[in-house]
Amino acid sequence: MSTLRPFHALRPTPERASEVAAVPYDVVDRQEAYALAHTKPLSFLHISRAEIDLPLDTDPYDPKVYAQASANLAKLTEQGVLISDSEPAVYVYQLQMGSHVQTGIAATFSVDEYDNGQIKKHEKTRKAKEDDRTRHIIATQAQTGPVFLAYRAVPEIDAIVEKVTKTEPLYNFTAEDGIRHTVWKVSDCDALVKAFAEKVPVQYIADGHHRAASASRTRAKLRSEAAEWTGKEAANYFLAVTFPDNQLRILAYNRVVADLNGKTPAELLDALKKVVPVQDNATAEPSQDGHVSMYLDHNWYDLDLNALKAKAAGPAERLDAAVLQENVLAPLLGIGDPRTDERIDFVGGIRGTDELVKRVDSGKMAVAFSMRPVSLHELMDIADAGQIMPPKSTWFEPKLRDSIVNHDLR
Repeated sequence: MSTLRPFHALRPTPERASEVAAVPYDVVDRQEAYALAHTKPLSFLHISRAEIDLPLDTDPYDPKVYAQASANLAKLTEQGVLISDSEPAVYVYQLQMGSHVQTGIAATFSVDEYDNGQIKKHEKTRKAKEDDRTRHIIATQAQTGPVFLAYRAVPEIDAIVEKVTKTEPLYNFTAEDGIRHTVWKVSDCDALVKAFAEKVPVQYIADGHHRAASASRTRAKLRSEAAEWTGKEAANYFLAVTFPDNQLRILAYNRVVADLNGKTPAELLDALKKVVPVQDNATAEPSQDGHVSMYLDHNWYDLDLNALKAKAAGPAERLDAAVLQENVLAPLLGIGDPRTDERIDFVGGIRGTDELVKRVDSGKMAVAFSMRPVSLHELMDIADAGQIMPPKSTWFEPKLRDSIVNHDLR
């Protein structure tokens, strides 16, 4: 069963929480991070993307970046903007985006359970990104961004969490993007710890695979260098917020391709019709499961993938993104490996289909594919089968904010 561990959080004071809280480091590039934070000295982006405080030509993986992150974290702590809780606790973290509300539990979780597969993965990780976050954790001596976990909903846990949300919150603010973040501190957390130990057999990484992998690598490095290792060290656990599966929302993750691989639009359509049924005058968002909407030459087309999906062997191969890759993107457009091919880009569903039209009509891209969102049950089935999803298959929204709580490894 699952370990949920209270911890001594390093966190912003309530009056500064909204100033410190920042978007996750990996949803913005350097330019976007600078634009968000350069006039906000308390923004956590100065820690999670510390290169914004260094010369523009600084390599984001330069050791100076990690040293800057450590110095910035120390500065916020010395100024009293970040404080360390004197007692271990867990935190109930609620996000509201429009009418959608999801409520999770922020705590630390077992690296052993991640390593042995009890906390399940569905994505491959890239070594460069693992290296980056591992160096960041070691330099700052803290895990400064939570992994996003999911578990199959348990009524007993729902009842405990609901009771907590009836009390006075620790934080309650609305970020610039309109998402409300509300947090409650739970010092008496024995009931939650017991419920996870008895009722939650496995958990799933929804988002944050690189953070989880980096926490594991950090533990391994520190353990190998330690004269003695008891198993009780803070690095044996990683920071995460875990949510019941029935509250989560996944948006589509769309694809755009830079050119037609030497084909004209008419030639691509002719080739497509030999592979899948194609209808013109389609909607920008596919109306049915197993369908993809394609934007080409100022028109939307519907691609029906269902006959191909029926022939797929396993849950990962049956995903629309996998069927599209195997039967269209690779053979017709020459996208061999979507993880490395620079001719393909991915557009999170939060940006809408207008972004796809904009990119194609501007000439920056030649064709766009609007996808149906993956369901959380599809994700869980794939993880349970030990399979890997195609890259950029899921876009979870709303997203957690960095700095709400941090895990101090000292």
